[in-house]
Amino acid sequence: MSARTPTPWPLVALFTAGYLAAYLLPTTVGRLDAGLPLSATQAGAVGSVLLLSSASAGFLLASRVDRFGPRALARAGLLLAAAGYGTAALSSALPLVIGGAIVGGFGSGTATTVAATGIAGRPDPHRVTTLGLFGVSGLAGALYLTIPHLGPGHGYPLAAIACTALLALTLTGRLPARTPAAHARRAAAPLPHRRPGLLLAGALLLWSLAQNSLWGVSGRIGLTQAGLSEVAVGAVFAVALGAGLLGTLVAGALGPRLGRALPIGLGTALIAGCIALSAAATDLTSFASGEIAWNALYPVVLSYVIGLAASMDPRGRWAVLVGSASSLGTACGPLTGSLLSAREGYPAMGAVLAMGLLLVGVPMTFVALRTRPTTQIVELPTAETTVADIPVVEFPVIEIPVAETPLAVRAVPEIPVVPISVAEIPLVEIPLEGVPAQREAYGAAGPLRATAAFGPVAT
Repeated sequence: MSARTPTPWPLVALFTAGYLAAYLLPTTVGRLDAGLPLSATQAGAVGSVLLLSSASAGFLLASRVDRFGPRALARAGLLLAAAGYGTAALSSALPLVIGGAIVGGFGSGTATTVAATGIAGRPDPHRVTTLGLFGVSGLAGALYLTIPHLGPGHGYPLAAIACTALLALTLTGRLPARTPAAHARRAAAPLPHRRPGLLLAGALLLWSLAQNSLWGVSGRIGLTQAGLSEVAVGAVFAVALGAGLLGTLVAGALGPRLGRALPIGLGTALIAGCIALSAAATDLTSFASGEIAWNALYPVVLSYVIGLAASMDPRGRWAVLVGSASSLGTACGPLTGSLLSAREGYPAMGAVLAMGLLLVGVPMTFVALRTRPTTQIVELPTAETTVADIPVVEFPVIEIPVAETPLAVRAVPEIPVVPISVAEIPLVEIPLEGVPAQREAYGAAGPLRATAAFGPVAT
């Protein structure tokens, strides 16, 4: 029998719907800048607010999935995402766009929280994570190829996120309504690996901040510094996300064979070089090389980091908290990238981000080296049987008659014991025949008899 468990497609769909907003961030921010009365920095701030709302959902709901139930919480998150992003896509009023982005971001974060909790409880969290990254990378790549041909306007990427949430909603019926009873009883258990978990969460916040500081302005780098058209930039992003699919497949094939420290440490160092190359790009070759190599490595490292967080707590709390810290860094990325590039320029921004990534990779590698996975308790369903459920079968007693034979051994009758007292025993006198004794032969005892033997006593 194969040891591989069935693929949890509802969790993969939730993961895809929750992360899609972050993957479409460059085109979303760029179209907000072009289609609404917003500056580049203000559009980056709107993107940051969207992702900040997503991160806040993770922090608020990290330990409450058991209370509300995965199915109900996932449905609520996806409905919020569809309503929020749909409102922002259909409206040109700035307050409605910002408000819809905030509501949609909270819905995306809720879906991501349920997905991370469910993935951490699986026996193969790294495999499910790579499938989720594969799904979101493939969908985002297809959208980058499609959206530029649909026309201008800020609504297309937001509408795509809303439609993805509605499609994922159709699979939530296969999620459990409630977590298992034994799983819920462990809800009050303290967080294991507290210090390594906090260190990993803080490091991943800065790691994601550096990644998305460039990702949030990558569209503008291609359009302004590299001199490319929107169609060319979209094609580069699509190929880059296709490389991300390849990287995700490689990560899924390797699994834990290389451990976690080597992919996280070496992958982060390579990403730092790609960011510096992409930020300094002045033509199609350098821009495409940096973006494609970067996006091929990014999901590989992220899958190992999420797998590391999932292995630290089978209930998924560290996976949710670390993922929320990553979303918080992602939320601050567009605004940070806009401010750095506006002040120092894109090449200087890339150099700063690359140095920051090299420094952040050290504690992440340290946690991967020192942390051992927490033992996961696998709950097997057992059928409860009461005593009343066990049928009692009565067998009739068959009496077999015993035939007597001449050789049959008969029982010895009991001999009564008659008590006899000593007084009832008669005395029997036995006569002894002998010579009669003379009376004179017996004298007095004592000194008199002794003196008579030696002679008369003088008077």
